[in-house]
Amino acid sequence: MYNELYEIWKQELENTEVQKLPPEFYSRMANYLRRLKEESRMLDKRTVKANLLKGEMRNVRRMLCELIQVRYKKLVKKASKGQKVSQDFLTTEEEKIYAGVFPLAEACQSFVKNLLEGHILKIDVKQEQKRVVLRFLKEIPAIIGADMGTYGPFKVEDVASLPVENAKILVKQGLAERVEVS
Repeated sequence: MYNELYEIWKQELENTEVQKLPPEFYSRMANYLRRLKEESRMLDKRTVKANLLKGEMRNVRRMLCELIQVRYKKLVKKASKGQKVSQDFLTTEEEKIYAGVFPLAEACQSFVKNLLEGHILKIDVKQEQKRVVLRFLKEIPAIIGADMGTYGPFKVEDVASLPVENAKILVKQGLAERVEVS
């Protein structure tokens, strides 16, 4: 896993375009880090192996952070120019992030265009849907939210944040109750 991450990280840094990531890349990296952490916990901290694992975890975290930052900058740069990145090059997680970046870039371009043409400024940015925190009273299978995201499945006593529309329905049906967050 370390070598795979290193090659992907290096390739992303060396190229100006967003590089294609393998499917499930981030979830595999999260599992890899979790395994390293668990293995490290079971070792005597003074051993050579423990120190090597600690260094490996530090390097993996650094490369992942840098990889994500570099990819994000490339995506924002493309969006600010009105260009889209093929979804084939994005992971599922990045697609969701990028979906929020592109409308913002379009609104910014529209703002600049209107300003430079001397028009009254009208900013039209899609507002993020409000969400509600729920505690589930009964088990329910996965659902498709009003925002087209998948939520669940949920077990009794699970807590989750869902779009308002879905939360109202679940509360009305007695499947969940609203949790006040302060």
